[in-house]
Amino acid sequence: MFRLRDREMSQKILKELKEMRLDITLMHVCGTHQDTLVRFGLDSEFQRVGIDIRQGPGCPVCITPPQEIETTMALARAGITIAAFGDLMRVPGKRQSLGDIKAEGGDVRIVFGVDDAVDIARQSHGEVVFVGIGFETTAPTTATALLSSPPDNFSVLSFHRIVPPALRAISSMGEIKLHGMIQPGHVSAIIGTAPYEFLSEEYGIPQVVAGFEPLDLMVAVYLLAKQHSEGRGEVQNEYSRVVKPAGNPTALKAIRDAFTPTDAIWRGFPVIPESGMSVKNELEIHDASKRFSDTIAAAADAECIEPDGCRCGEILRGIITSEECPLFDRKCTPENPIGPCMVSREGSCHISHRYRRTRLDKT
Repeated sequence: MFRLRDREMSQKILKELKEMRLDITLMHVCGTHQDTLVRFGLDSEFQRVGIDIRQGPGCPVCITPPQEIETTMALARAGITIAAFGDLMRVPGKRQSLGDIKAEGGDVRIVFGVDDAVDIARQSHGEVVFVGIGFETTAPTTATALLSSPPDNFSVLSFHRIVPPALRAISSMGEIKLHGMIQPGHVSAIIGTAPYEFLSEEYGIPQVVAGFEPLDLMVAVYLLAKQHSEGRGEVQNEYSRVVKPAGNPTALKAIRDAFTPTDAIWRGFPVIPESGMSVKNELEIHDASKRFSDTIAAAADAECIEPDGCRCGEILRGIITSEECPLFDRKCTPENPIGPCMVSREGSCHISHRYRRTRLDKT
């Protein structure tokens, strides 16, 4: 196994990439990968050798569309206790955010996981709704809570998403020519490598599952460049120390037992078939979308628009970078976020702002 922060190997990889005389565009779908790329200056290093890496829809908070934010706020306004991750608090809806509702006296609780929400329900006589966001990485914990006989006043508003269908959508839309994809280590630890194979088989796209250390990404990019140069398109697993071909069977079973795939909207995308997770009918007593269907229907019917001038949707599709959005670091900052890509610490805009400032401070 190579050392995860090996300067000599890093320089060797960059030298070999430069000798390939590349002009390629890659995409990853993971906020942690984006953090590593920008924090360690790898994005700039790769650009110097002809490799442009774009962030796709890999930030769970960012891809949650306005309709779902409005749905959550409608339940909060109806007097229901909402338990949600902190990143979700400032994501804008049509006029307000969950944080605004909380400031006005709504019972909105920040939790670190679904177990916290279950504990709140056990200690409460009122209804408690956990907002389930995230990909296959976080869905197993929500599934386990649903399958473990939670209290009757506990339910889940499932906004969980399935990654592979979104990758198909990006590939089929053809808005950006991709020469390879860096697949997310966290998601892959759950689902394995097989669910990505269709991208290589149908679209000829080289793929590498990667870890999160700088050298993980450098090796992944090198492997993608080699595939591209040799005219190959296959799935390689750089993160084999964690990711197994079959993934995590126990976690996958929990997802299958608790959820069923459903069509879903991702911010910046049209409806993506079977890319969402709805609570199974057998568990519908804990399905907030059915339990509070009247309240949710009214919110879903409301007109929902993206924040004025925000181009987060295009960033999530890899069409533009954060710096190319006219609001970036002007009207839109972490202190005053206009769109979710600046709200979440996994969002491309928040990451670019954070480390761009750090670099400026050092100059």
